[in-house]
Amino acid sequence: MGWDIALGIVLFLVEAAVFLWVGFGYGMEVWAAQGKQARIDAAHLAELAWMRHFLIVTVVIAACALLSRAPWTVVSQLLAAGAVAALLVLAQHDYDRAHPGPAPAPDPGYTPCYSGSGRCS
Repeated sequence: MGWDIALGIVLFLVEAAVFLWVGFGYGMEVWAAQGKQARIDAAHLAELAWMRHFLIVTVVIAACALLSRAPWTVVSQLLAAGAVAALLVLAQHDYDRAHPGPAPAPDPGYTPCYSGSGRCS
């Protein structure tokens, strides 16, 4: 039981340190872009992809801990996975709001109504 708690704490701290270090690295990439939007977008997309992979790894570690019957390690890994999932959702939402999709094309039968054009019904 003691090794289970220790392993859960150590894994949680290592994952937090790795997550923060990689996030700092992507932040430095954005800073180094110096306003070049293409490089900033590429860094954000790379960070989102890395977060997705990190989430998968955390869930796999939780599954391995479950198979080895280490309940406290499973709990700590599920907490870490929940935190990573929440941060991923927030980052994806932020990216989607900053990059909206194009406006839909108008209907082919659409005729704009200009004042005095006689096309208004």
